Amino acid sequence: MNFDLANIIGLIGSGLMVIAYAYSNMTKMLNFTFFNLLNLVGALLLIYSLTVHFNVASMALEIVWAFIALIGLAKALRKGKAS
Repeated sequence: MNFDLANIIGLIGSGLMVIAYAYSNMTKMLNFTFFNLLNLVGALLLIYSLTVHFNVASMALEIVWAFIALIGLAKALRKGKAS
């Protein structure tokens, strides 16, 4: 593997998703906006990386992951405005 820009961006995206997962397991009070934002940005960075180094299974996973994170983020933001 070469460390071109796409791979570096993909690694950053993976890191953000791991941070989100660790955060969700370590915090006492989950901030859903923060959690879903980390997941969304991480998935989008990986999607960018996959446009350069394509893998259909990974691309499908990241698209679904981003979609779920986007729904969660929208729900968290709506709930925050309702308070």
